[in-house]
Amino acid sequence: MIRKLLLSAALFISLLPAFSQKKAKADYFPEANNWQHQSPTAIGLDSAAIRKAIAFAREHEVKAPRDMEAAQAISFGKGEPFSEGIGPFTTRGEPTGIIIYKGYIVAEWGEPLRCDMTHSVTKSFLSTVIGLAVDRGLIRSVNDTVAHYVPPIEVYSNDGKRNIEDMGKPEMIAPFASAHNRILTWDVMLRQTSDWEGTLWGKPDWADRPEGDASKWINRPRNTPGTVWKYNDVRVNALALATLNVWRRPLPQVLKEYIMDPIGASNTWRWYGYRNSWIVLDGQPVQSVAGGGHWGGGMFINAYDMGRFGLLTLHRGNWNGKQLISEQWVKQALTPTTANPEYGYMNWFLNTNRKLMPSAPESAFVHIGNGTNMIYVDPEHDLVMVVRWIDSKAMDGMVKSLLDALKK
Repeated sequence: MIRKLLLSAALFISLLPAFSQKKAKADYFPEANNWQHQSPTAIGLDSAAIRKAIAFAREHEVKAPRDMEAAQAISFGKGEPFSEGIGPFTTRGEPTGIIIYKGYIVAEWGEPLRCDMTHSVTKSFLSTVIGLAVDRGLIRSVNDTVAHYVPPIEVYSNDGKRNIEDMGKPEMIAPFASAHNRILTWDVMLRQTSDWEGTLWGKPDWADRPEGDASKWINRPRNTPGTVWKYNDVRVNALALATLNVWRRPLPQVLKEYIMDPIGASNTWRWYGYRNSWIVLDGQPVQSVAGGGHWGGGMFINAYDMGRFGLLTLHRGNWNGKQLISEQWVKQALTPTTANPEYGYMNWFLNTNRKLMPSAPESAFVHIGNGTNMIYVDPEHDLVMVVRWIDSKAMDGMVKSLLDALKK
């Protein structure tokens, strides 16, 4: 009897790898240019609820102008000094989205092929490129100070002239050289708790979403890194510049090689910087990209490519068995920031205590950009949803409408 039990146990253990392989094969990952669709009913969803969710998205289109340059002027022009755009803008399309369940597209609406600005969802692509640098040892640890990795930088000039009034001024920029900036780590920059100080690409840090007494904007005391969270695109752009110097190649090329091509993204997405954000790098002019569309630029991308990126983060950096970015990095990105528990690494918004989206599981997270652009990622339900140009106040309602489709 004991011998039979031991033989049965040995047989079961020997079959475990096969069971494991069978489970791994059950996850569907779309090939490039060939994303399979399933009808909601065929895959176990409520078709009527899906239709209601799409109608909800269309009914709650954001009220801002579709002209992104006009929308930027309305959003930031009234309350911010130096608010003029310095990067490219486009006119956006219709309310758009796709719903991905178990890897398959079960619904889509609007113009999912349209390459539109995605604003601060760009930050999630930037933090991913930083994660790739950590995985490859180009950045030893996120707890290292950024200053250690950034030498003096020459800003590229079209005419190469240096005017007489420039005499005595530094010819190079050093964005991490001040006493405060020298102590900033990659981690606090990623979490937007750095309080980085300075001016970059003509935008002072204090002019981005200014708060409080205007007389104290410029010379206020600096907060201890890690203690105060502040959403600030000047600081994000400083982080992008530092990352460019680590990789010593344009960041869109890094993203394309290590992430976008492997996940089968299209060839239409573009990642822009500003007209004045060019530096000299290894003898060549290279553009430092923007972390969003605050002053134009950032990522221009279609909804399908956003969905593929969401699917990659749903699977914690793994794409069809290949770990494109380490699971450890995704775990760090999903770790709440002490000064703001609803924020991980930029731009991973967390549902800590279900505060951001009461209708969603606490394990869900969202890559969010102005517009509103959102990539909703729900590991508990094996769901990814891309929604573009929805009112930010309707995000939770949109998620609730989607999750109602699972309640058959």
